[in-house]
Amino acid sequence: MSAHSTYDMLRHMADSWGLLVMLLVFVTLALWPFRPGARRRNDEAANLIFKDDHDGE
Repeated sequence: MSAHSTYDMLRHMADSWGLLVMLLVFVTLALWPFRPGARRRNDEAANLIFKDDHDGE
């Protein structure tokens, strides 16, 4: 296997499977906050900016 054919093979793999892998990673990361059981952590993160260091004093 020559260096040129290795390059062609890797380029073909990146053109076909690389796009699919990047799409799957994007969809997974985009849907991750909406999974069941994430509501409590998302609510805490959303309200974190309203928490003061001196609450209750």
